[in-house]
Amino acid sequence: MELTPDDSVVFMIGGFALNHTIFNTWIIMALLTLGSALITRNLRPDVPPNRWRTTLEVVVGLIHSQISEITGRRDRRLLYFTGTLFLFIVVSNMLTVVPGFDPPTASLSTTTALALSVLAAVPIFGIGSRGLVGYLKTFAEPSVLMLPFNIIGEFSRGISLAIRLYGNIMSGAVIAAILLGVAPFFFPVVMDVLGLLTGVIQAYIFAILATVYISAATAPPPDGKEPAKDQT
Repeated sequence: MELTPDDSVVFMIGGFALNHTIFNTWIIMALLTLGSALITRNLRPDVPPNRWRTTLEVVVGLIHSQISEITGRRDRRLLYFTGTLFLFIVVSNMLTVVPGFDPPTASLSTTTALALSVLAAVPIFGIGSRGLVGYLKTFAEPSVLMLPFNIIGEFSRGISLAIRLYGNIMSGAVIAAILLGVAPFFFPVVMDVLGLLTGVIQAYIFAILATVYISAATAPPPDGKEPAKDQT
């Protein structure tokens, strides 16, 4: 049994081994891009929404409402970022029911890349909201003695995100493989259902944690002055 899709090579391109992690990531990106293009191709006021457009609007609305509850404001920039993370992870996890499909989130390289994107987004959003000096001051709060601990904590967030997502996906795959050997006819169905539920929960948790981290970096300073305008 292969514990990571990095170990499985699809084909070679000029001496470069294209593994299942990269190949399946391209598949998910293509599905998301093509799906959004098809659903929104007739996005006009005079065209009534179909069931797919309605479903997409409900999903986007739920994501936006969750962000608003956490941040206390409606920030479309954060919606685009964390919403994309959520959709990528949830589609990746849900495609585990497809025979032969290894989710990219089962690879530590993918979960690390996702965590690094959050780690990079925190200062980008923070500087955009507070300014460079205002954001750097947050590392010395509540005292300058906390500077090294705040810096370490910033990087530990990314590490915990990557390991948490990778560990949950891989533990599910290992348990499913064990149960498949014990009862090959009954347990696969149960594990598929549980896997779908777990995949959605993990995508939700990852997106929520990313929103919390970015919200903390973009929160108004203690003096109550809001340096950035609300993005609606």
